[in-house]
Amino acid sequence: MTAPNEAPTGHAPIPSTPLPADPRGRLRLRDSWALLKPYWVSEDRKAALGLLAVVVGLNLAVVAVNVWLNNWNRIFYNTLESRDFPGFKTALAQFCAIAGVFIVVAVLKQFATMRLEMRWRTWMTNRFLERWMAHQAYYRIEQGGRADNPDQRISEDIRSLTSDSLTLSLGLLNSVVTLVSFVAILWTLSGPLSFSLAGHAVTIPGYMVWTALVYAVLGSWITHKVGKPLIGLYFRQEQTEAGFRYGLVRLRENAEGVALYHGESSEKSQLRARFELIRDNWQGLIRYMRRLVFVNSGYSQVAIVFPLIVAAPRYFSGQLTLGGLMQINSAFGQVQGALSWFVDSYASLVNWQASANRLLDLEQAIVGAERDEAQRDGSRGIAVDASADGAVHAHGLVLNVPGRDADAPLTAPVELAVRPGERWLVSGPSGSGKSVLFRALAGIWPYGGGRIAHPAGKSLLFLPQKSYVPTGSLADALCYPQTASEYDAATLRALLHDCRLDGLVERLDDVDNWSMRLSPGEQQRLAFGRAVLQRPDYLFLDEATSALDEESEAAMYALVQERLPGTAVVSIAHRSTVARWHERQVRYLPQDGGRGPFAPAEVPLPAA
Repeated sequence: MTAPNEAPTGHAPIPSTPLPADPRGRLRLRDSWALLKPYWVSEDRKAALGLLAVVVGLNLAVVAVNVWLNNWNRIFYNTLESRDFPGFKTALAQFCAIAGVFIVVAVLKQFATMRLEMRWRTWMTNRFLERWMAHQAYYRIEQGGRADNPDQRISEDIRSLTSDSLTLSLGLLNSVVTLVSFVAILWTLSGPLSFSLAGHAVTIPGYMVWTALVYAVLGSWITHKVGKPLIGLYFRQEQTEAGFRYGLVRLRENAEGVALYHGESSEKSQLRARFELIRDNWQGLIRYMRRLVFVNSGYSQVAIVFPLIVAAPRYFSGQLTLGGLMQINSAFGQVQGALSWFVDSYASLVNWQASANRLLDLEQAIVGAERDEAQRDGSRGIAVDASADGAVHAHGLVLNVPGRDADAPLTAPVELAVRPGERWLVSGPSGSGKSVLFRALAGIWPYGGGRIAHPAGKSLLFLPQKSYVPTGSLADALCYPQTASEYDAATLRALLHDCRLDGLVERLDDVDNWSMRLSPGEQQRLAFGRAVLQRPDYLFLDEATSALDEESEAAMYALVQERLPGTAVVSIAHRSTVARWHERQVRYLPQDGGRGPFAPAEVPLPAA
């Protein structure tokens, strides 16, 4: 049905004007830590902390190897300066040992880091999936458009966040340990710098350390000023990429409809418009990345010769040997590199914060959906309770749709009681709220007011007009949401025959994308097969035979009547041919010449 009560898709249409360039362009470090912390206090914390300890230990080993290599630099270049060939051969042998130890440590570190990253990602993915699926929050988020493309956030942003968090934190740890290890070496090697200023003698002890500190602080400040807009741009890039990917997937899933309409030109225009958003944002990324690379490249290139220039006077005055000069150069590089962690990691930090912001927004959307669900008390949203008399009740049920004035709802209040074994038909003009009633009775539609009561201990099954058919084996698609292992193959084959799906009887074990392989009519007949398998106490059908011819429709209703004689059936339908399978009818009628809400009323069934 095409009606104003159709639920929104949750994926925003292509905007006619560009979105703000920096939608989440701010640091949210406290919120990001709150997002990361739960894993480290979770049930997996012992294994996680054990792996983290191994990774940290291996990082310390890498720093120790670098200290060893720094000392080797002095020895090696002194042998060159003195033309000591035996010492040269000994230094080469020492280097082979250093390189061998470094390779082993690097391999073990990479292995442990990747193991820890996957454990962390697995835990976070399961946590988000659990909360996203609980209380049907995924449906409410889509209804309200609270967060675009949650699938991309869960699959891609969690991967980026966990990977970058480990890389950045371990890099910071490595920088701190390197600084502690080399600052004393550089302080000792560089010695004091003495000069005269305004007639006063000035001595700066360990001047190379202070030089490295000033150089790194200045570089970090410039980098942050230049690169801060990248946070919002990376956030926007993920958003536009996900929107473009969604458009491609949607075209693939609706390939037949587009082909029948010859809608290639329209789809192409929409996809190009989505890609244009990517391109426009990419131009902003190019602009700011160009500035950032200019700063970082200049910073790193100057750092190559800067310590040599500063230490050159002592070397040429004979106070330093060539080996001492090269050791100072190496130590300065280590100290300056440690102090430059922020500069070197800025691009990764920006990407990390963008991923964290997207996950924080998804978490806020889930919290909002949970809060709305908890606040559904009948006056703020449709409340769902349990009934004690075994019937499905609607008490003062008022239906509305998102964006519609709460004081002008879609329907007038209705009182309805569907008792075991009863068969009701719901009819009315398109747009009168029939499909909304279907969702409200299922307990998934929050918009409106009043209460729905489901019978305790009774099973309810809802078959929508467009049946959901999962990818997998045909047997699993027939048994969904149960699994095919719960039924024997002979029962499933017989059921396919009863549902007039004889062509599929021998394909139970075939794995395919059945939503694309089966026609709408075949999918609806498959859904009736599910109903027979699950034997619900209450069966709700929303235009569940709209794709069937009258003969097949009659066969499906006859199958339900024969195989589920005690099941209460509520059908939403336009066809008059459905009426003969029901005992009572509720019809939605317009009020005030169509200006007022639709009012449901029980009316006689049409004569057979």
